[in-house]
Amino acid sequence: MKKLSIPAILLALTSCYHQERNCKDYQTGTFEFVQEINGKKSKSVFERRDDIQIETFNGKTDTASVRWVNDCEFVLQKIHPKSMVEKKAISMKILTTNEKGYTFEYGFVGDAKKQRGAVTKID
Repeated sequence: MKKLSIPAILLALTSCYHQERNCKDYQTGTFEFVQEINGKKSKSVFERRDDIQIETFNGKTDTASVRWVNDCEFVLQKIHPKSMVEKKAISMKILTTNEKGYTFEYGFVGDAKKQRGAVTKID
């Protein structure tokens, strides 16, 4: 009986845990994304409006259309792609939010391989 009740209690406690997801707070604004590429930290700053995102990375600015699937998921499509890879749409999903920003999962649309990152809202 003891062995059966401990897993049941643990399951009950973990099922009540709810991660915060106030995705609407992050649909527009100015954000910063820091990532490590080849051992060096790189910073990207982007501004997202309702249906457009303007990103500056390594001194280059790019514009993408934003299509919201639901409050927490959207698809980015570069407006002026320069290669076949840039023509591919990117699926973005906000996983958790907090007062400073959000964590997300992203990958090419239709590709099972996903990566994760964290974004800070700066405005």
